[in-house]
Amino acid sequence: MSSNMDLMSLQKIRNYCTALLGIVLVGCVDGGSKPSQDKQKGPTVSARQMELVQETLQTFPEGTEFSLGFLYEGETHYFGARLVDGHSEEVANSNHLFEIGSITKVFTSTLLTSLVLEGQVRLEDPVQKHIGFTLGTAQEITLEQLANHTSGLPRMPSNLDLFEDPDNPYKAYDDQKMKAYLVNDLKLNHPPGTEYEYSNLGAGLLGFLVAKLSGSPYEEFVRDKVFSEYEMLHSTTDRTKIRGKLVPGLDPDGREVSNWDFDALTGAGAIFSSVVDLAKFGNAQFDSTDTKLVMTQRPTFIPNDEFKVGLGWHILNQENGKELLWHNGGTGGYSSSMALDVQNKQGIIVLSNVSAFHPFRRNVDELCLSLMETFKK
Repeated sequence: MSSNMDLMSLQKIRNYCTALLGIVLVGCVDGGSKPSQDKQKGPTVSARQMELVQETLQTFPEGTEFSLGFLYEGETHYFGARLVDGHSEEVANSNHLFEIGSITKVFTSTLLTSLVLEGQVRLEDPVQKHIGFTLGTAQEITLEQLANHTSGLPRMPSNLDLFEDPDNPYKAYDDQKMKAYLVNDLKLNHPPGTEYEYSNLGAGLLGFLVAKLSGSPYEEFVRDKVFSEYEMLHSTTDRTKIRGKLVPGLDPDGREVSNWDFDALTGAGAIFSSVVDLAKFGNAQFDSTDTKLVMTQRPTFIPNDEFKVGLGWHILNQENGKELLWHNGGTGGYSSSMALDVQNKQGIIVLSNVSAFHPFRRNVDELCLSLMETFKK
């Protein structure tokens, strides 16, 4: 989670995504095996799409696994691949779970818009109105600013030592430690609402607040308002509640690593999910009558000409004039990337057990956005 959003790389990623107009064909990987439908109805993956997946997979260690969702023309197709002996082998993994890291932030913002629509809060409400203790700053920070990374809060709180337990760095950071930071050590990097600065702390604080306002733990609130509503049957923030197969995370050398657990910063990166579940959430984003999702998609801040920020979502400006909702995620053993073209109802989801600390981790984002370019216009 802590290294997943390098927006200085967005121009490089966009340049990588040249116009690859893919005709939907029956493709093959490694000598002619047909792409698996993974027991789901949907369009067939094109030869070019298969080639992009294979090329990217082979930049990572043995045992690396991709689980992909293709949202196109009202249908969803799933494809899985694993690197074995230097070759791509198909694997039916659409219901297998991965850590999705910072894509969690989109869900946290969705919980915020749920509260707004219920009349419990306004986006313009200051944090100080709801938090229940006195922040160490007189400057008001709004709920919207937590969701769009303009709060002025730093990326991480200074009293979080990521090296205390590098195998599970967020587990011990509880509500009391976050409160101690916010009361005693808080220093804003800029006045709220004036600049974009990606903040895991801000998203974690938002998750804390929406759970507090709901009167239930984050896990229960996100299950009630999102997972249950969109029939995301396997998604959870609690590793002890995982139902189904959890794909092992890998370090940059391909060795299995421990999963990450979250406490106070749950809303910033704690969700485990599958590509099937995320495809349901992605397809729901295309429904213009789903007000709480539409609210997250609307631009709330424009850092530069390259992208805008909604609530949770980043809105990428493409060279062809289209806009993409996008977010990625990264933890010690996993990387994820999700892009949606709401206007044309198209999307790509990539889940992987590529470490966020792998030097080529950015290839996962490049794969996601390159696959978006292969859809027929």
